[in-house]
Amino acid sequence: MIDTPEKVENITFDKMPGSPCPPPRGMQPRPGQVVCGDIDMRIAADGTWYYGGTPIHRQKLVKLFSTVVRRDEAGAYWLITPAEMARIKVDDAPFLAVEMSDTNDKDVIGLKFRTNVDKWVRADIDHPIRVDIDPETDEPRPYIQLASDGTEARIVRSVFYDLVEKAEVAEMDGRSMLIVKSAGATFVLGPAPEEA
Repeated sequence: MIDTPEKVENITFDKMPGSPCPPPRGMQPRPGQVVCGDIDMRIAADGTWYYGGTPIHRQKLVKLFSTVVRRDEAGAYWLITPAEMARIKVDDAPFLAVEMSDTNDKDVIGLKFRTNVDKWVRADIDHPIRVDIDPETDEPRPYIQLASDGTEARIVRSVFYDLVEKAEVAEMDGRSMLIVKSAGATFVLGPAPEEA
């Protein structure tokens, strides 16, 4: 792989030995586009990108790679350039939502989130917020969808606390739930805390 590509067209991948894999499920390679299989690239749960086990410190390079991340129908993540398709390992979500702000776009009030690669996305029907519960810690794991292929950013704890501060309590199926509204969509954050 070239260490310092200036644009997506210059990215090439080194395939891991003995790692054949089919094309991304639900995606058809274009004529001449090579399916490289697995490459030794990983995105850790804290948002750090690794290549060959070494962190990639150049934010410009991470941002370049981030523009070609795609998720296939099986949930696997790929880097897809005009010339190649390469599958990577993602520990949780490939991106983090590290900042939140209110937005009012032509009288549509909502919440927008900035990712760790400086992409902004507004929570709406096409970019929903969902909250899983970590099975080991019982703590919430919130995400916002970034793209129609299901690519998400995990909302970091401090931003989630800010989101909870904006939440309202609503009765849903006989339970008090915390909800937030953005751009005409409603998202459930979880059960409302019981008042003492």
